[in-house]
Amino acid sequence: MPKEILLQKLLSNQSRQPLPDKEKTHRFIEHLFAFLFSSNGLSKARLEIEYTELRNQLSSLISLCAEDQSRATTFFEQLPTIYDLLQEDAHALLNSDPAAKSIEEVVSAYPGFFAVFVYRMAHLLCQRKCILLARFFTEYAHSKTGIDIHPAAKIGRSFSIDHGTGVVIGETTIIGDHVKIYQGVTLGALSVSKAITSSKRHPTIEDNVVIYAGATILGGSTVVGSGSIIGGNVWLTNSVPPNSVVYHKSEVHVKDNNPFPEPLNFVI
Repeated sequence: MPKEILLQKLLSNQSRQPLPDKEKTHRFIEHLFAFLFSSNGLSKARLEIEYTELRNQLSSLISLCAEDQSRATTFFEQLPTIYDLLQEDAHALLNSDPAAKSIEEVVSAYPGFFAVFVYRMAHLLCQRKCILLARFFTEYAHSKTGIDIHPAAKIGRSFSIDHGTGVVIGETTIIGDHVKIYQGVTLGALSVSKAITSSKRHPTIEDNVVIYAGATILGGSTVVGSGSIIGGNVWLTNSVPPNSVVYHKSEVHVKDNNPFPEPLNFVI
């Protein structure tokens, strides 16, 4: 009987770790963002109420993951430090983008900043072994911004993502301080074999590096030296020394009287 078979399968799965409620997760992220960046004018009493509500929300989410409740407390103990990091991230975007006119604009309108905010919160949870909830956090940011940052990646200070759509930052990526990334950048692995799960599979980006749109950097042993510039559409699987400039050379052919192939004639 199909119904009995289905019910038996569901009963057999009840020993699995329960899943967090996605809607509650999304509401917590938005509530925390508003508390940190849109609470101007609120009284101290109101801020204390909001803070307590957020702690209760996170405790509830952690309980759904069957995690130690004390981890909610340690999460909030780290918030002042993470808040300072996020202020540096916002100023990095403001100082490097001519289109940005104010911190308020960066915080409220830049998808790259929101994605980094969620990553930094998710990374805190990841450090406390709340892996599933951390993944729920970053997948929410991914769905909103098109920016996919694994919560286990290690990212330094003053990090900025401009435009952002299509950025992918893998699990074992290490990024230094004052790094800027543009849309369509992939910091990925050379292999997706499960046999190398516990190894470093993603690149290391040292301090003061700029990576332009569409660049792909792959491999756990690939290191981009400090002060380097990686141009648009570069495919990089080898390390480059500090202060390198790596770019993709385009070829331009000017039409003449000879027949020029139409794009539809090219084999892709």
